[in-house]
Amino acid sequence: MPAKPIRRMDVRSLRALAHPLRMDILDVLKADGPATSTTLADRLGESTGTLSWHLRLLAEHGFIEEDVERGTKRERWWHAVEERQVLDPADMPGERALSIYLGTIVRQCFERAERYVAEDWSEEWQSAATLSDWQDLQLAPDRLAALNRDLFAVVDRYVSEPQDPDGAPVSVQIQSFPRK
Repeated sequence: MPAKPIRRMDVRSLRALAHPLRMDILDVLKADGPATSTTLADRLGESTGTLSWHLRLLAEHGFIEEDVERGTKRERWWHAVEERQVLDPADMPGERALSIYLGTIVRQCFERAERYVAEDWSEEWQSAATLSDWQDLQLAPDRLAALNRDLFAVVDRYVSEPQDPDGAPVSVQIQSFPRK
């Protein structure tokens, strides 16, 4: 599988995306595939009018596209653009949209982990999964960056390999940050 194109987020694209509902829309489209404003409204508990406005904004900034092969005159389908979004928070000091964006990512990651814990999984899946936390590392910024590069390289190796036809969608979350 070829690597996804990389999109370096700038302040303009960050501001367009940094809204909890828009980020939830993009999250659902990435996880579950194409959807209409009606299906997204039902899933996210919003009105179709609100969803349509946010969908148009996401499309205007290139995060999603209309799926013209599925649509009709009355029904528009949308899908997430296949790309990896990369953002360097150091490029945007003091940007309020950055706080909204990062806070929403933390919430989404927490909710995914919380759903996993609440769901009933076979022993095989329970043994294969992990929720791990290391708080005894002491690293300088350059070593933390190196750790992150290594972790991303491992995940990228699995992303580029053929996917398991008998597998299930898997959520991989990497969080590494300094603490006081």
